Amino acid sequence: MRKFLVVLDDTRECLNAMRYAAMRAARTGGGVQVLAIIEPTEYGAFVGVSDIMREEARERIAVHFDVFAKWMRDRQGIDPELVIREGEPVPEILAQLREDPQIAILVLGAGSDSKGPGPIVTALTRQAGSLPVPITIVPGDLSKERLEEIT
Repeated sequence: MRKFLVVLDDTRECLNAMRYAAMRAARTGGGVQVLAIIEPTEYGAFVGVSDIMREEARERIAVHFDVFAKWMRDRQGIDPELVIREGEPVPEILAQLREDPQIAILVLGAGSDSKGPGPIVTALTRQAGSLPVPITIVPGDLSKERLEEIT
């Protein structure tokens, strides 16, 4: 089955990327894989603290994912898959793309404020020519209605 890979994070634009991926998957008979990345902590000497922070991050990810997954199931008929990786975001996204041959499209949400589209979008668009799949960049300020029209 063809999968849409979408990155789960705490940004506002993540919501539109999730919506887009679920609506496209529902309309094309695909699936959605949600990738959450736990970034390294700076508590090298305090392994116990680092372990606690990673576990808390996993719990936050699970709660966040559950909200999106419920909407995808109830509204789009899609049962998303959650993948959690640890490391720096861009290398982990690239690794996930390489490791799962069913991923056909990477869906990213772009920030709409003066800071630009965001570090992940910026980094991955620079590498777009060498990626194994196309990227769909979803503007963070598109309305739900407009998303429904274009999917």
